[in-house]
Amino acid sequence: MKYDLPGNQTEILPNILNLTSSDEIAISEFDGFLKAEIILSEQLTSRTKINTKYILKVHKLSLQHLYTFAGKLRDVNISKGGFPFPGAKFLAQTMAAFDDEILKNLPDRYSSKEDLIRSIAIVHGELLFIHPFREGNGRTARILANLMSRKQGFKALSFDRINEENFADYVLAIQNCAEKNYKPMIEFIRSIFPG
Repeated sequence: MKYDLPGNQTEILPNILNLTSSDEIAISEFDGFLKAEIILSEQLTSRTKINTKYILKVHKLSLQHLYTFAGKLRDVNISKGGFPFPGAKFLAQTMAAFDDEILKNLPDRYSSKEDLIRSIAIVHGELLFIHPFREGNGRTARILANLMSRKQGFKALSFDRINEENFADYVLAIQNCAEKNYKPMIEFIRSIFPG
């Protein structure tokens, strides 16, 4: 589902490649995220720090071939299905708080798989609730979750298990993160975590 935008903005975003069809844009975005995940997985070490700067890097690497806003916080207010995401003018402060309160407290090594699942769930849910980018928030959050898992020696999560049947639960889990209720997202991440 596309974003609800103020005014009469088009769904076809202006892009560097001058693509005009949503299918062409979807393919180009898919290619960019795929290449970025491969590159970032190859560069991943035990010293890789997950922070705001790294999240911006994930987004930039994924979409810089297509959008001038790649790796930059959005400057427009957006909502989806009537749910408004945090206002654009507060994103810098919101991301700084996310960094200070959550990302800086992530350990380099986890003592248990359950602790890792909890961290991935909190980071994933908070990032999706904040929705810092104009486009590509979900895919950036999924890549980040996969990188967090791979950093600890696990495989990627099975995000392909998100379907029509459980999508509403996934959205509700994201919305619960706004209230710092992470239990639904933890359960969701646990259900798609590699065995």
